[in-house]
Parts: sequence; structure tokens; C-alpha cells
Amino acid sequence: MTRHIERQIDGLKERILRLGTLVEEAISKSITALINRDTPLALRVMASDEAIDRMEVEVEEECLKILALYQPVAADLRFVVAVLKINNDLERMGDLAKNIAKRVSQLADCNQIELPPEIRSMAMQAQEMVKDCLDAVVRGDPALARQVREDDDLVDEGRQRIQRRVMQQIKAEPADVESLLRMNSVSKHIERIADMATNIAEDVIYMVEGEIVRHRAEAT
Repeated sequence: MTRHIERQIDGLKERILRLGTLVEEAISKSITALINRDTPLALRVMASDEAIDRMEVEVEEECLKILALYQPVAADLRFVVAVLKINNDLERMGDLAKNIAKRVSQLADCNQIELPPEIRSMAMQAQEMVKDCLDAVVRGDPALARQVREDDDLVDEGRQRIQRRVMQQIKAEPADVESLLRMNSVSKHIERIADMATNIAEDVIYMVEGEIVRHRAEAT
């Protein structure tokens, strides 16, 4: 029985990491499409969301099967519960990458505006958080997970700066309002990606240490 559940847990880990890789690629490509104004790439990101959705369903089904057949306890139970939550957040990240890609294709039909420099740094920070939270899953690293939680503040600050810039530009250039609002929407999607990465980091802490840190600020 022990060997059976070990194999199931190993297989589940492989599945969630494959999903994480797909999502990380979708986010990276959507940001690249935004920066380069690459509509064909954006359309490919949108099309790839179906594969992410299918894999998310497969991972959930595998988790439920393990819970029903093997009734895991202690660390194994925490792992399966954490994967169920991580799986959901990864699927939502995929949706956010698709939403960014949609905005890229829509921006192509609007007045061309300069990409705010804050959005590049914000996007890079969010991508680094995604990478780190997935590395924390692989390594079972709560210290790295806690670093991801702290990094979320940087993305939130970037989002606030972009909001202020957009409001100022709308007043100065009302003809660009459609483009500016879509750019603001992109920044919101990037912020949400960072939030999902934070959720995953919190799940890693629970998975490894059994501690629920959601809604708690990091000690300073």
C-alpha cells in the first residue's frame, strides 16, 4: 500500500509540474506579445489555454482518486490537498495570461500608446514570482515560498503607479482613453498573476510545515 501511494504521489507531482510549465510559458509569451505588440503570438497564447484547462481537470481527477482509494494521512494528505489548490490557481493564471493576450490583440486596433515603463518591471517581477513559487513546489522550500509572499508587495506598488499614470494620461490625452484603459486592465491581470503565485507559495508552506499562513502578514 505504501509503495502504491508513493507512486501515485510521484505521478501527481509530475502532472502538477507539467501544468506549471505550460502556465509559466503562457504567461511569458503573453508578456512578450505585449512588449513586442505581437498579435500572432497573442493569438497562440489564447489558443493554448484549452490545453491548460484539460490538464487542470486531469490533475483534479487524480487528486480525488488518490483521496478516495488511498485515504492518505499526514504529509501525503497535505500534499494532495495543496495540489488541489495549486492546480486551481495555475488554471486561473492560465486564464489571466489569455486575458493579457486578448488585450494585446485589442490594443492593435486602438491608438498606439507607449508602454509604461512600470508595466515592464511589474511583469518581470510577477514572472519571477511564478518561477519561484513553482520552484518552491518542486523543492518543498518554505523559505522561498515566504520570499514570494514578500515580493507581492512590489507588484502591488507597480500596479498603483500604473493606475496613477493612466488616470493622468487620460486627462492629458482623452483620445487615447480606450488604449489606456486596456493597458490598465493588463496591469490588473499581471497583479492577479502575482496574487496567484502568492497563493501557491502559501500552499507550499502548508504542504511542508502544516501551517496555514493565508491572511497573515509576514513578520518583520
